[in-house]
Amino acid sequence: MRKQYSLLFTSLFCLLFLSSCISRKKYEESLTREQDLMAQNTELRNEITQLKGQIEGLQGDNSKLVKQIDDAMKAASQATGTANMTQKQLEAEQKRLWDLRKLLDQQRQAVENLRKKMSDALTGFNSNELQVFTKNGKVYVSLQEKVLFPSGSAVVNAKGKQALATLAQVLNVNPDINVVVEGHTDSIPIHGKYEDNWALSVARATSIVRLLTDTYHVDPTRVTASGRSKFEPVESNETADGRQRNRRTEIILAPKLDELMQLLQQGPAQQDSASSQ
Repeated sequence: MRKQYSLLFTSLFCLLFLSSCISRKKYEESLTREQDLMAQNTELRNEITQLKGQIEGLQGDNSKLVKQIDDAMKAASQATGTANMTQKQLEAEQKRLWDLRKLLDQQRQAVENLRKKMSDALTGFNSNELQVFTKNGKVYVSLQEKVLFPSGSAVVNAKGKQALATLAQVLNVNPDINVVVEGHTDSIPIHGKYEDNWALSVARATSIVRLLTDTYHVDPTRVTASGRSKFEPVESNETADGRQRNRRTEIILAPKLDELMQLLQQGPAQQDSASSQ
C-alpha cells in the first residue's frame, strides 16, 4: 500500500512539475509575443506619426502649389493684358517708323532737288570759284574768298553780289529752306582792321546775311550767321593752295524738319494715346 502511495505521490509531483514547466513556457512565450506586439505597436505609432507629418507637409505643399498656380494664373492674365498693350504700342511704333521713312525720303528728295536748282542757277561760276554739293542731308554752296571778298576784307565785291543775288532768287521761291552762313579762314594770323581770324570769319558771314536779308529780301528768321575761323579746314594749311581753298564762305541750306523732329520726339505711348482720342 505504501508503495502505491509513493507511486501516486511521484506521479502527482511529476504532473505538477510538468504542468508548471508548460505554464512557465507559455507565459514566457506570451510575454515574448506581447513584447513583440508592443514593439510593433510602437513602430506603427512611429510610422503613423511620420505619415501624419508627411500628410501635413503634403497639405502645406499643396497649399503652396495652389498659391503658386493662382499667382501663375494672375501673372498670365496680366501678361496677356501687357501683350495686348505691347502689340498696340508695336503697331503704333511701326506706323511711326513708316512715317519717318516717308519723311526722310521726302527730305532726301527735297535736298537733291534743291542741289540741282542751285547748281543750275549758279552755272556761270566755275568749280575753282564755287562748288555745290550735299553733305549730311544738306546742300552746301561753297564760295571761295576771291568770289566774294578782297583779301582781309568783309566787304562783298561785285561778283559776290551777283552770286548771292542768284542764290537769293532760289531761296525766295523755296521758303521752307533754312540758311546758315559760315565764314572760314586759313591759319595765317590776320593784321589790320580785324582782331583775329575769328572776327574776320564772323564779319564776312554777317555781311552776306545782311545782303541776303536787306538787299535780296530773304526772310531773316530763316538765316543764321556764324564764324569758324581756321578750325574747319578742307585742305592742309601747309601749302598756299590749301590755304586758298580754306579761305571760303559756306552757305548751308537745309529743308525745315519741323514735322520730322516732331515725329522723332513722339514716342509709342504718345502715338497710342493720340490714336485713341
